[in-house]
Amino acid sequence: MECRIIPDQARGRAPATTNAELMPARLFLSSGDLVADRRFDFARDLQLKGDLAAAADLLQQATDLAPGFASAWFTLGEIREQLGERDAAIAALRKALTCDPEDRHGASLRLMLLGAEKLSAMPPAYVRALFDQYAPKFETALVDDLGYRGPALLFKAVLAARHAVRKPAFFKRAIDLGCGTGLAATAFAREVDHFTGIDLSPRMIEQARATGLYGELEVTDMLEGLRGRPDASAELILAADAMVYVADLVPVLKEARRVLVAGGLLAFTVETHDGDGVMIGEGLRYAHGKPCVRASIDAAGLVLSQREDLSARNEDNTPVPGLVVVATKA
Repeated sequence: MECRIIPDQARGRAPATTNAELMPARLFLSSGDLVADRRFDFARDLQLKGDLAAAADLLQQATDLAPGFASAWFTLGEIREQLGERDAAIAALRKALTCDPEDRHGASLRLMLLGAEKLSAMPPAYVRALFDQYAPKFETALVDDLGYRGPALLFKAVLAARHAVRKPAFFKRAIDLGCGTGLAATAFAREVDHFTGIDLSPRMIEQARATGLYGELEVTDMLEGLRGRPDASAELILAADAMVYVADLVPVLKEARRVLVAGGLLAFTVETHDGDGVMIGEGLRYAHGKPCVRASIDAAGLVLSQREDLSARNEDNTPVPGLVVVATKA
């Protein structure tokens, strides 16, 4: 089954709180022109006050002064979208992407959201920049502001899966994909002898190292991190709130299967929706339909052990539709 993109309206709920709103500061890449940078600052103040037309005018002036000003083009694209000027928004976002091919602002994601680009993988530079900025306040924002409960849900699911096959819930070797600051390792600390943490953000890895819970930590994306692991080298692989940054689950799940020992478990959370494909929401996170999750597990050669409708976090004080999934290597 092909997992296809679905418009955000299909969720039938209000737009999500965006990552940018949760971050301590908006990513800013200086133009190198002091006047252009100051106009950007004034424009951001006006945007936050709701004077979008005046903000757009100042940003246009800033890009006239500095045509390669990625931050100004990206923000102009956001404002044009807010003003209902779709074509102008797309044009500005494409300029932002041209000016910053690494796409640290995530312009390609907003283009996907607008239906101007096909669904594709999330730019690594965007994820790294997002979480490098987010790292100092990550746990406060996630746990206190969003009621994050992903690790606790995974812990209960893994215990239930082991109980169902009458095996002890203790693992010699585990891998924490998208480990962040170490919340999942904290939840499983007594059940795992040796934890390996993998995260794309160096600053998140610094936070994880400070916990003392990991025997190994690696700065890389989840897929590459798994590819560097030997066959049958882990009994448990966790991905708490990490698959929301993966459009196509199959490559990661296939590598997880290779790395797991026979009978090993892969446990992860995803955000979901009522359709059968993959969509990207206002929060610039992917949501996977239940049939797509099942098809991805089957395609990877894993066996679905558990799949529960459970929300790992809130948005606007409302639980985000989600799944807690446990799969086994037969």
